[in-house]
Amino acid sequence: MIQIDDRLSIDEAEIAETFIRASGPGGQNVNKVSTAVQIRFDVRNSPSLPHAVKTRLTRLAGQRMTNDGVLVMTMQEFRSQDRNRSAARDALVALIREAAIPPVPRRPTRPTYASKLRRLEAKSHRAGVKSTRNRKPDHD
Repeated sequence: MIQIDDRLSIDEAEIAETFIRASGPGGQNVNKVSTAVQIRFDVRNSPSLPHAVKTRLTRLAGQRMTNDGVLVMTMQEFRSQDRNRSAARDALVALIREAAIPPVPRRPTRPTYASKLRRLEAKSHRAGVKSTRNRKPDHD
């Protein structure tokens, strides 16, 4: 089990890992060893996540979410397979942890009387500045 937070964890069997060839530096190693990792996590069919977390995770994932509801993350930061695997898992856990936090509802507020007065004073001051620009000088 991969622990997300105190009350949320996902089973390791829900994560599918495939190793692919990484682009970038690596010398001769880059042509013969698949060091980049691609993690697939089926968000839509996961029994571990509540519906609200799935919805927020889908929104947070953006382009990394497929039409089938599968989250695909690719990591090729490091030259070693193990470090890329742990970095990809850490990134997945961080994304799920962020989705597990419910948004704070906005409480509508009203502007204070003083802020209304400041706004109106600024508007009248600006109008005065602009009105001086429009006066044409009298030429006889």
